[in-house]
Amino acid sequence: MFHYLFPPLTIGLGLVMVVLEGIWLKTGDQTWKDAARFWTRIFAVNFGLGVATGLVMEFEFGTNWAAYSRFVGDVFGSALAAEGIFAFFLESGFLAVLVFGWDRVGPKMHFFSSLMVWLGSMFSAVWIVVANSWQQTPAGYRIVEMVVGDHTRHRAEITDFWAMVFNPSSVDRLTHTLIGALILGGFLVTSVSSYYLLKKRHELFARRCFTIGLIIAATFSLLAAITGHDQAKQVARTQPAKLAAFEGHFKTGPANLYLLGLPDLTTGEVRFGLAIPGMLSYLITGDSNSSIIGLNDIPAEDRPPVWLPFQMYHLMVGLGVSFIVLTMGTLPLLRRGRIFTMRWLLWVYVFAVFGPMIANQAGWIAAEVGRQPWLVYPGEVDGVPMRGLRTSDGLSEAVSAEQVLWSIIMFGLIYLLLFFVWIFVLNNKIQHGPDEPEPSSEPGERTFFKTAAAMSSHQRSLTETSPKEKL
Repeated sequence: MFHYLFPPLTIGLGLVMVVLEGIWLKTGDQTWKDAARFWTRIFAVNFGLGVATGLVMEFEFGTNWAAYSRFVGDVFGSALAAEGIFAFFLESGFLAVLVFGWDRVGPKMHFFSSLMVWLGSMFSAVWIVVANSWQQTPAGYRIVEMVVGDHTRHRAEITDFWAMVFNPSSVDRLTHTLIGALILGGFLVTSVSSYYLLKKRHELFARRCFTIGLIIAATFSLLAAITGHDQAKQVARTQPAKLAAFEGHFKTGPANLYLLGLPDLTTGEVRFGLAIPGMLSYLITGDSNSSIIGLNDIPAEDRPPVWLPFQMYHLMVGLGVSFIVLTMGTLPLLRRGRIFTMRWLLWVYVFAVFGPMIANQAGWIAAEVGRQPWLVYPGEVDGVPMRGLRTSDGLSEAVSAEQVLWSIIMFGLIYLLLFFVWIFVLNNKIQHGPDEPEPSSEPGERTFFKTAAAMSSHQRSLTETSPKEKL
């Protein structure tokens, strides 16, 4: 979860950089270049922390999850190798040009480097989401038995690479994940721009960036509703237990759509629930009387936890609706710059950036806790059932609970330190703001006054020296 603070920011800011540099390339306006340069600095900070926190999880495959790595190694090996070759090398290869090449390469080459870095960040998400989606809806594989000492192990091996890549949930999950990242990028831009407008600093920069950020946030907030609906229908087909946990649906039959509530496993009801009767059935099938599988018809050992996925799912959906209301209500205020005089609404946007951060985390929690107790869901290939892998069977046998606990505490402290470093550096860069030229009405006027000041200084120096020194 801590690592997942940074990839959405890099993906979202990547689009912002490409848009700003594209406008600068077309107009030649220095303000757009200053804006692109400023957000590149913010991007670089998040990229660095994303790499540092992500590497830990690569090693964790072998330390804490050896049995899991053995089971999925053939599948994940190809996906993570593709991420390294096609995404990370592309992203990091052009990053130096992006960050340090402003005065060393031409504008077109620099724009190309920003485009490649953004595409690299998205390609990285593609392969990570493909690997994770395969765990949720495995396809294109077979199970092979391995004899290790006195034990029989099982391993998943790829039989169809593209079936693995385009497994039943990968496209829906990928589009929703990328859209969530782009929403976050748009809201971060509007947050910082609103802060500058309230402080009456860098106002031209802030007005332009706020407009770009708002358009991005509004566009992808609407798209998130569409992709979220498609993903919910896919979850209903492939992971009915997860959908039942999301919606607190216990009894098989027509399903209500809960807006809020407290699911209770002992009674099989949602206490204090506010629901729309039959709406979940209608959204999934188009018929409010259609039957949806309930948790009571799922074997007890295969049921996911309910309370946490239910709350996180509804938190994500509620925040998503609020993004649509806020951004769509603000778009008309861009006309004649009315939004820039509404201080209360600017303060809302200063803090609104926390909404997409929380929504991205809540969606991730709901997806991962909702698939428990499975690390890899049981699949089916050509009508033949395939075994899955339970979370309890994926742990490293040689690692004790005490070692896991101490490692979590240690990394928790390190991550806490990194968090404060991130906030400190980010705040410094925001407080510094973009590099802007000295204010002046006309370039010729600025040059005249600079020349006059230099001549005056020279005359004073001549009057204060002796005749011999003058000579």
